[in-house]
Amino acid sequence: MTLHAAYGTNLDPAQMIERCPHSPLQGTGWLQGWRMTFGGEEHGWDGALATIVQDPFEQVFVAIYDLTREDETLLDGWESADSGLYRKTKVRVATMTGEALAWTYVLDAYEGGLPSASYLGVLANAAEAASAPTDYVAAIRARPCRSIGH
Repeated sequence: MTLHAAYGTNLDPAQMIERCPHSPLQGTGWLQGWRMTFGGEEHGWDGALATIVQDPFEQVFVAIYDLTREDETLLDGWESADSGLYRKTKVRVATMTGEALAWTYVLDAYEGGLPSASYLGVLANAAEAASAPTDYVAAIRARPCRSIGH
């Protein structure tokens, strides 16, 4: 089993139970020195997709899952990692009990573009479901988003 740090829609515990039924939630923490941003708008979705980039002044809330090999393969499919859309990278997660080494997905596309309002809502709801701090959830909800029809 290997630790995975989820920061996007996979923060939602109910979604992760569906996607990775054999991989328990271990807790939550922060990726210090990273920030959530968006990219991949050119791939033709309703807007840009969540990703993370290094930034010494920011941090990203994450849920930590202990993934089985089988569930990791399933999650790669959900995240289109097998197509090259996302790549895996190792990160250090600050938790209440110390530091943990985990892997996470990083979008393999240029940063930029705006997410759709509905996608931001899903991200904020997932963070809320994972018990992210209210100011973190509010910051997601307040981010700029694409206008309808653009």
